[in-house]
Amino acid sequence: MSKITPELLRRAKAGQEAAVAGVLAQMMPAIRSRAADHVCPGMEFDDAVQEGIIGLFGAIKTYDPGRAASFETYAAACIQNAILSARRAAGRKKHGPLNQSVPLEDVHPTPGPEELAIQNERLQDTLDAIQSQLSDLERSVLELFLEGLSYEQIAKTLGRTPKTVENALTRLRRKLKKSRRSTQ
Repeated sequence: MSKITPELLRRAKAGQEAAVAGVLAQMMPAIRSRAADHVCPGMEFDDAVQEGIIGLFGAIKTYDPGRAASFETYAAACIQNAILSARRAAGRKKHGPLNQSVPLEDVHPTPGPEELAIQNERLQDTLDAIQSQLSDLERSVLELFLEGLSYEQIAKTLGRTPKTVENALTRLRRKLKKSRRSTQ
């Protein structure tokens, strides 16, 4: 690990993002090492790393070069203290139920027949609204828009101006919202 220069530290303390990123890059191995040592129920590795980064930001703000310790030593102590403080907070009894719980899997239940029927009915209503309420231009614009074309590409394809395309999209959105409200 190369030493953090006083100039880099001065710029980081002044809030220059590039300098802060430079200090963070230099100190990241130390942060990761300390974070790995303090993983526990309620505090995962990534959480510990974030706490260490917060500790480093505090060290950047409060470091006094007139003291005897180097910035690296001071920052290491601040990082350690921030991670330990977060670990103590995570281990408190009030967090026990969360720390001991088993995460639920992100399962999307298969919709039942009633839900499928309702979804199909809404889809059919929307398709009917598109057919009956939208003009030929609006239907063409919608079709091209849903294919991922930009306003300019749609305008070029249909031989219209981008403003005409924008107006058509605004009108069709309004019509479809109104149609949706009336079917709910």
